[in-house]
Amino acid sequence: MRYVSLDLETSGSHPQRHQVLELAAVIEDSRHPRPLPELPAFRRVVRHPEYVGSAGALALNARLLQELARQDPNPELCTPAELLPQLREFLLAHGFRADATGCVAVTMAGKNIGVFDLGFLKALPGYGQAVRAEPAMLDPAAFYLNWHKDSRLPSMSICKARARFPDREVAHEALADALDVVRLLRPFYQLPLYQQVAPPAPDEPGPAPAS
Repeated sequence: MRYVSLDLETSGSHPQRHQVLELAAVIEDSRHPRPLPELPAFRRVVRHPEYVGSAGALALNARLLQELARQDPNPELCTPAELLPQLREFLLAHGFRADATGCVAVTMAGKNIGVFDLGFLKALPGYGQAVRAEPAMLDPAAFYLNWHKDSRLPSMSICKARARFPDREVAHEALADALDVVRLLRPFYQLPLYQQVAPPAPDEPGPAPAS
């Protein structure tokens, strides 16, 4: 299965008020995994006429604001209107296909992709015309949930700790975080979750048939 691990850095948490500062996407094929540095990768920083955000988010993304403030040529710099069309061209160049309307629909993966990133994507010019997400998304938190101890889905840093990664801090850099999602999902390619569930004992009934 091919999917796109996508991560955003933003100026705050409200898609209608705050802005996308950085977007990164990595294409992964679970049937033919490649070394992480060799995965097709897309990164853009997004220049706005002015920036609106929360103090915490702006402080967290100080490095991005410094990059955006520079006046030297930057091939990874774009405007909000250019962002999704450029992502579309990247996806087409790596074998994804557009539908009859010209839109490229992809399965997306990411930490909190459905409740955070998707809201910002939908607010960008061209969402649904250039690129859109398939309804089903992959969030690594579901794979690292401790059903007996957790009261909520685990954070990225907890997922990395449970995966026994030596680097357990979250980079808060879009490309690094998108690659971390691929790293977290890869252990489950060879042994999917449904194959990890022990079969019933001979004297136990199997699962009830779906209605």
